[in-house]
Amino acid sequence: MEKNDLFEKRMAELSKKAYYRGILTYSDFLDLNEQSRLSCLSLKDTGTAVQTFGGYDSAERQMAAFVPDAFSYAQDSQELDYPISCLRICPLNRKFAEDLTHRDYLGAILNLGVERSKIGDILVSPEGAYVFCHASMETFFAEELTRIRHTSVRAVPVLDKEELPKPRREEISGTVASLRLDSITALAFHTSRSSMIPFIEGGKVFVNGKLVVSNGYSIKEEDIISVRGKGKFQFGTTTNITKKNRYHVVLYKYC
Repeated sequence: MEKNDLFEKRMAELSKKAYYRGILTYSDFLDLNEQSRLSCLSLKDTGTAVQTFGGYDSAERQMAAFVPDAFSYAQDSQELDYPISCLRICPLNRKFAEDLTHRDYLGAILNLGVERSKIGDILVSPEGAYVFCHASMETFFAEELTRIRHTSVRAVPVLDKEELPKPRREEISGTVASLRLDSITALAFHTSRSSMIPFIEGGKVFVNGKLVVSNGYSIKEEDIISVRGKGKFQFGTTTNITKKNRYHVVLYKYC
């Protein structure tokens, strides 16, 4: 059975389990491709609704929650009890700490024998990093994640939601010929429209978690665009149209 077929079968099983047992069920962390596939599945016959959340606003990797219709949940995704923990990773001695990257943190975690699906987003800052993971892995990481490259570290669970990291965004403004996907992404990443076409047509661009492969796709206000290998940004607004019929727009790029 192909990978996509296995994924769809697994999602259907979780949905049916939620319905027949009358309980909330959760997937592991899903990447953008998997979230896009999930959004295209027809699960109406299983009697459940699907919501996703990754531990904080605008998370890229997210868990899916399968909610039985009988529950009639009115709250949003953040109010469901997702099995997500957040760990703050910091060096034991900041004076001798290396400048660690996202790849360094992820590599150290995977070297512990952990499946990628158990790990959500990793937010790196000059002081360390925040790692979102499946709640079942919290104690394991706190005990076993002690070194990243040559830097000794400690992993401390974040228990107070107020301490969770807030997404940092950089405002970008400029003019574009149209609100097409290729034009907007080119502005966001300071490049040309033609250089973005391989990303779009190559299945690396997602709008609000859904795969988009059309260069001419029209972007709307508050859309969140993720480009694998480049980053993520939100389309803010169109402030005005110039005399040359170009759109002056504001974007917010996640740092």
